[in-house]
Amino acid sequence: MNESKNIVVTPGGKWQVPIVQKIKSMGHKAFVIDSNEGAPSFKYADGHLVGDIFNVETCVAYCKEVGANAILTEECDIVWDTIVHAADILGITTLNHAAALMYVNKYMMREYAQKNGFPHPRYKLCRSAVDAYDFFEHENGKAIIKPIDSYSSRGVFVVNSKADIDAHVAETISQSRTAPEFLIEQYINGVEFTVDGIKTPFGHFTLAISEKKHYKHNDNIANELLFTHENDNFDYGRIRELIDTYVDNSPLKFGLTHTEYKYENGEFYMMETAARGGGNLISSHIVPFMSGVDNYEYLVNCFLGNGLDVKRDFSVADRFKKRAAVLKFFTTPGNGGVVKAVHGIDYINSLPEIVSWKLNFEVGSSIEPPKNDGARIGYYIACCESIDELHEIMANVEKQVAFDLM
Repeated sequence: MNESKNIVVTPGGKWQVPIVQKIKSMGHKAFVIDSNEGAPSFKYADGHLVGDIFNVETCVAYCKEVGANAILTEECDIVWDTIVHAADILGITTLNHAAALMYVNKYMMREYAQKNGFPHPRYKLCRSAVDAYDFFEHENGKAIIKPIDSYSSRGVFVVNSKADIDAHVAETISQSRTAPEFLIEQYINGVEFTVDGIKTPFGHFTLAISEKKHYKHNDNIANELLFTHENDNFDYGRIRELIDTYVDNSPLKFGLTHTEYKYENGEFYMMETAARGGGNLISSHIVPFMSGVDNYEYLVNCFLGNGLDVKRDFSVADRFKKRAAVLKFFTTPGNGGVVKAVHGIDYINSLPEIVSWKLNFEVGSSIEPPKNDGARIGYYIACCESIDELHEIMANVEKQVAFDLM
């Protein structure tokens, strides 16, 4: 058995619980930093600190206190700059600064794509609504504005007029953490996909691809991610080629990746990419099932500096290629209201294929259609050996699960 190490994880939200559990299962000790009292990961850790996750000095001091051999994050990318600076001070393995910046800053992603010939939307970096007007005038009455380094679709708006830009620009800029700037981009009106992968010093491997569907009230918020290895309507081989080449030529030396593409006019356009696994348990539950790869074990070992000189082949084996999975988000009935009753929970609990589910409300709570990814009312994850089996389960859940509102 390998020698036990001390590993700090930040932040310590609900999506970081699986990486904390993986660290523990590998025989190591896990310590968590989060700014919130009672952060969900605290109870699984060997120790924790309530502190500013963006403060380098705070992170360094806690790492020294616990004798940290590594500091990392997962399913969250906004803390990479802090982690990299802290790790450099401590002299422990981490991402390089160029990767930490490029895989968070959407403007830098666009610049890299343009310089290297990857398909991408037209874009402009702006500091005010007026900056965006001239770009919008050439976009046929529709564009999208977004913060340069936010998450969970916060501050992202489709704009159909200059008045829309005026109405939303303050919120968009407020969600840009590092500078009062935002992007205005060409609106790609096509099907969206997510791609999860793993980067080694010797190359990138695509592990799981999903086709996304969105809520009718807001086409920026996904309500379904359907994972398969092939798609009769879209060339997943082309997606693999694009993302593998993009990452292999980028500054990222190791880690997990999560990327979003949209398809329009015969091409896949990258919307954004991140040096982390997909959120909402995609990387912890769905990616290992779809690929047979223990991505979290590799991630932990990378940050401990283990095996970085060993060439690994994470290509998906044939025996996993018929598998299918879904991350499905529940829909708020109508315009929302107070929840009177919930039906179908016993059915969900009876299915071993449903590996995780959660409702983000209780009976008596008021719910409404979500305004961003973080405001969705709940989800389930189902993993099956075939797409037909998965479709049957999804249809039955749709029939069985219902919310009565008043």
